[in-house]
Amino acid sequence: MPFRPLFRKRTPAPSLKGDLSGAFLAAIIALPMALAFGVQSGLGPEAGLYTAIILAIVAGIFGGTNTLVSDPTGPMTVVAATVVTTGLAQSGGDLNNAIPLIIATFLLAALLELLFGIFDFGRFVKFMPYPVLSGFMAGIGLIIIAAQIFPILGLDNPGGFLTIMTSLGGVEMVNTQAVGLGLLSIAIVYLFPKLTRRVPSILVSLIACTALALSFNLDVPVIGEIPTQLPALQLHRLMELEIGDLQYIITPAVMLGGLGVIDSLLTSVVADNLTKTKHNSRWTIIGQGAGNFLSAAFGGLPGAGATMGTVTNINAGAQTKRSGLLKGVILLLIVLTTADYVQYIPMSVLGGILVTVGASIIDTKGIKMFFRIPKSDAATWAIVLLVTLFDNLLNAVAIGFVASSIFFMNKMSRSLTSSQESKTLQDFMGESQAIPGELAERVYVQSFDGPMFFGFANRYREHCHDIKGVDAVIIRMERVPFMDQSGMVTLEDVITDWQKRGITVYITGANDLIKESFARVHLLPDVLGEDQFFNSFQACVNTLKAESTLT
Repeated sequence: MPFRPLFRKRTPAPSLKGDLSGAFLAAIIALPMALAFGVQSGLGPEAGLYTAIILAIVAGIFGGTNTLVSDPTGPMTVVAATVVTTGLAQSGGDLNNAIPLIIATFLLAALLELLFGIFDFGRFVKFMPYPVLSGFMAGIGLIIIAAQIFPILGLDNPGGFLTIMTSLGGVEMVNTQAVGLGLLSIAIVYLFPKLTRRVPSILVSLIACTALALSFNLDVPVIGEIPTQLPALQLHRLMELEIGDLQYIITPAVMLGGLGVIDSLLTSVVADNLTKTKHNSRWTIIGQGAGNFLSAAFGGLPGAGATMGTVTNINAGAQTKRSGLLKGVILLLIVLTTADYVQYIPMSVLGGILVTVGASIIDTKGIKMFFRIPKSDAATWAIVLLVTLFDNLLNAVAIGFVASSIFFMNKMSRSLTSSQESKTLQDFMGESQAIPGELAERVYVQSFDGPMFFGFANRYREHCHDIKGVDAVIIRMERVPFMDQSGMVTLEDVITDWQKRGITVYITGANDLIKESFARVHLLPDVLGEDQFFNSFQACVNTLKAESTLT
């Protein structure tokens, strides 16, 4: 009978206490954030609360990241606000009439997110270049900050980023009391953690500034009454849509679906780093898609994994998915018991809180590195930032990817061209090798170090056109992992040109994949014969030496 130790190491079961602590603190933080994002979206504070409750519960059940907390987020709210603005424009400014278009957009975005999860598109997010991501987040942060300028001044928000910037010059009267409260809320968020981090500074800012406004009966705009009853299902409003509305739905839906994937998975990576675990990207996105669908069905906003809530949840001891679910339940209880007080929260206080959120989203590391990074990366960052601010987020990411790809291909092309060696056989082999005189200067060697692809093709063609006065060229491909169609077409053109000029071409070290590609496009044997291929460079040189001796 094998020996069994008396004291066996056991993995401790996840603590319910830790999950409850994390859920409670995450709910406390979510309350002011949900209110603020609901207001910023244009749908009202209750929409933000619905999202923070419904999305958290559903994502907590189905999600693939253990400690992820889902809420309305800055990036998602920025796009949601444009959807609401479009809906209002198409309905003559009547929010009730705009609801069908808004809900349809949010529902389609959620369905797309579900599809992204089912097909595991999340694995491609890791390929997003850093300048694109950094410029994108900087743009979102600035949009959020700009959107709070007018609420802090005690005025109605005039519209998007460009409208806000152009409208500032026309401001004549401001509410000084609102300005004071807004600035105070910002100061508390930043200064209170110096006293203690046990209590979330955002919550302290919200309560302290609201209490101050009520105590001194300040004349400032407030949130207003919030419905205390459970939200009603809104799916029947879809029947009011018209065919022409599709043009306003599809593009922002794609934008929200893609952004939801990016936003959530970035937060999941943060959670992985803190907990030393690994999330399941597929189920994380499926959970977010399902939660956003249900949230939209009840009139909520689209949301995603929230970094602030997730970090708070983890630091408080949360370990499992039930922490996210519990956060939603706790927030529901808080809303039901404190709704009478929430209506008195000043709009400028929420604006101040969102200014700090916007500032936290901006990637300061990317800004500090701006003048030290390659010009191509700096250009990509700036392009993405400007398109984010003045156009839309989907175009920003798309243009950023295109710009990054172009700059990358240019770098690769330069690198491959510069690493390519074109020398006489004598120079390549060195003085130690006995090369017959007729071969030493009349045979050229080209050695490549990297893939031969479309970014390299034009430079290579120009370079080869200048090779003259030789009898043969040996192309060394031992370090060429693959060739794309552009590379093969270019090589065929170059070889054909050389052959017309009486230059014989030999290829050495080509792997089986490249040889198969040559055969498929008939470069082998129509252009080059089997006798012009060698497994090694030395074998080719030995053959040329032997032929030279015989001659």
